Amino acid sequence: PRSTLFPYTTLFRSTTYQSADFVFFAHNIADLGDEQRHFQLSAEDIALINPNTRTCPIFRSKQDAELTKYIYRRVPVLINENDPEHGNPWGISFMRMFDMSNDSHLFRTKEQLEQKGFELQGNRFINGNTVYLPLYEAKMIHHFNHRFGDYADLPEGSDSTQLPEVPLSRLQNPEYEPLPRYWVKESDVEKASGKPSKYWLGFRDICRSTDERTIISNVIPFSAVGNKIPMLLNDFETKTNISFNACLNSFACDFVSRFKVGNISMNFFIAKQLAVLPPTFFQALDSPLTTSLSRHLTSSLLELLYTSYSLQPFAQDCGYDGPPFIWNEDRRFEIRCELDALYFHLYLGTLSDWQTQGTQELLAYLPTPRHAVEYIMETFPIVKRKDEKEYGEYRTKLRILEIYDQMTHCLATNTEYRSTLNPPPGPPCDSEGTFIPVDKWNKNNWPKHIHLTDE
Repeated sequence: PRSTLFPYTTLFRSTTYQSADFVFFAHNIADLGDEQRHFQLSAEDIALINPNTRTCPIFRSKQDAELTKYIYRRVPVLINENDPEHGNPWGISFMRMFDMSNDSHLFRTKEQLEQKGFELQGNRFINGNTVYLPLYEAKMIHHFNHRFGDYADLPEGSDSTQLPEVPLSRLQNPEYEPLPRYWVKESDVEKASGKPSKYWLGFRDICRSTDERTIISNVIPFSAVGNKIPMLLNDFETKTNISFNACLNSFACDFVSRFKVGNISMNFFIAKQLAVLPPTFFQALDSPLTTSLSRHLTSSLLELLYTSYSLQPFAQDCGYDGPPFIWNEDRRFEIRCELDALYFHLYLGTLSDWQTQGTQELLAYLPTPRHAVEYIMETFPIVKRKDEKEYGEYRTKLRILEIYDQMTHCLATNTEYRSTLNPPPGPPCDSEGTFIPVDKWNKNNWPKHIHLTDE
């Protein structure tokens, strides 16, 4: 008989079995006969994946379970509360700045500020020495885009929970900044944050395991921030922190994160147990692939993130004091595919790692890490559907696999991977990968992917 209301659970005590058998998303009794839907987890497996809460992850198949266990044996959780000394390698603390309900008395609308004589400059309201900063909400940001949503585009009287897509022409304007629904006095922002900063790193709280993507993290200009963008605070330098941001936004990290999300919120207890490469990895690089990461990761992320002047302090902390990068969809797609291919290598390891660290069950399903990349990309059906509708093929998966294969060849031949983009991502660099100061650029051959300077 079909049952969609009541789960079937069998409980028993045993001193013989070391693991339990699980099946999720079974909608009728016949589903229990599908061996591929069954997976086994021991207490040690659960503690490996969710060491803080010891909650059972929700897998759809044995493949997902085996692959996730393999990744967690290689990559630690963000914060392991059972290890006070070494369990928080990123030194992360979480902050919710303004509660959209409890702190609403601090919020001001555009009309209220204009009536008091404030003038809008960019997306800030200024009257003499008093400044009101924009209040960023989760729907205003996306992967590598702090200008994803603009309340000025929402039709008057609309009760939509989504903001219209910002036109490409505006994203290509380095002076453009989106308008929020509310503004908050700068002194109140400083008081609420309690930590001096020129910009924030945060993630969207609202998510579902069935969304196009689960984790959405981004850098945000110094501003007021609503509670649906929890912020990640630490004391690492910006160049190291942006590798953390790229890690969170990768398909590899996204794949394992969805098995922890049971509702529509990326709660702190979930975020703490995400599989995140530790900072020591980015500080101790000793292979051509990771040398390439050290040299080009900052450049690639600068081009993705620094598209308007509001993030100039962020760019300066990365060592770049030039104008923003032009929003170019083709270049951004290529850079993101390069980053995803790289993080697949970092999360899954080499073929030797795979064969020595993978279980027999994992190797039977996925003989090589490349098979795992193919499999993981097929678990993002909305990304696939959009690609096939627009391009007639799963473009994102195919391009990531092409770059992944090029990086595999570089590893096998002990050579450094180089981007196929011309010019390469980020600012012009010398042979050592050091940024060339803007005043030394060839004015007659200005980088075509960077806005012209006003000087």
